[in-house]
Amino acid sequence: MQFMILRKSDAATEAGELPSQALLAAMGAYNEELMKAGMLLGGEGLQPSSKGARIRFSGGKPTVTDGPFTESKELIAGFTLVEAASRQEVIEWLRRWPQEDADGNTSLEIREGGCPGGLRGVGAQAAPALPEGFRRFMILLKANDRAEAGIVPGSDGLGAMARHNDDAVKAGVLLMGEGLKPSASASRMKFSRGKPSVMDGPFAEAKELLAGFWIIQARSLQAAVDWALGYPFPFRDTEEVEVEIRLLYEAADFGAAFTPELREAEALQRAQVGAGKPR
Repeated sequence: MQFMILRKSDAATEAGELPSQALLAAMGAYNEELMKAGMLLGGEGLQPSSKGARIRFSGGKPTVTDGPFTESKELIAGFTLVEAASRQEVIEWLRRWPQEDADGNTSLEIREGGCPGGLRGVGAQAAPALPEGFRRFMILLKANDRAEAGIVPGSDGLGAMARHNDDAVKAGVLLMGEGLKPSASASRMKFSRGKPSVMDGPFAEAKELLAGFWIIQARSLQAAVDWALGYPFPFRDTEEVEVEIRLLYEAADFGAAFTPELREAEALQRAQVGAGKPR
C-alpha cells in the first residue's frame, strides 16, 4: 500500500525560512532509514504559497488567484511517499520523526494513495535532471464532499484523465501523479514539544483536504497554471473545483546549509529510490 505523508505549513515555512543544516541532516538520515527498510518512494519540499497560485473552477469557468494565502495551517510544506503494509506501520515510523522538526510542534497527515476509481499514479519516483530554465511544480487537487464520500467520475471522466496523463508523460511534462483515498482511511499526528498524538479520520473540513496531486516541470508559474487550466479535473464543468499550484524546492535553493556531503547523500538516495528496489 502507498501512503502520502503531508507535512503541514506553519508561520516559519510560509515566511520562507529555510531548514537548518541540522534539520537537513536529520531528515536525510531519517529518509535513509526509510529507504533501507524498502519504504521510501519519494519526497519533496514546497516553497511558500507566495510563489504559488490557485484556480477555482465554477461552472467550468476558472478564476486564478496568486498567493500568498493566509490559512497557513491548511497549506502543505512538504510530503513523503512511502510504501507500507498498513497505516499503523506508517504511524509507528512517524513517531520517530526527527526531533529537529518535531520540537517545533509539527503536524503531519497520513493519506492512503490510490483514488477509489482505480486511476493510479504515473511517473518515475526519482526526480530527473531538470531541463535548463525549468522548475518543478506541484498541482494539488482540493477535496470536496463528493471526494470525501468516495464518489468518482464515470468511465468518460477517468478515461479523459488517463489520456491527459499519458500525453503529458510522453511530452516530458508530467513527472508524477496520484489520487488519494477519502480521509476515512487517514490519520493525523501532531507533535507538541516533541511528543506525538494521533487522531484518526474521517476529518470534517473537506475543503482543507487533498484528493490528489500531480508534479510537472514547466518554465514558469504561469506555464504551470496554463497546464492546470487545461486538465480535465473531475466535475470541473459542473461543480466548484479548486486546485493549488506550488513551486517545489530544488537543492540549489537551500544555500550553504545544504552542504556538498548532504547533496551527495540525497543524490544517492534519489538514485536508489529511482532504481525501484523491492521491499
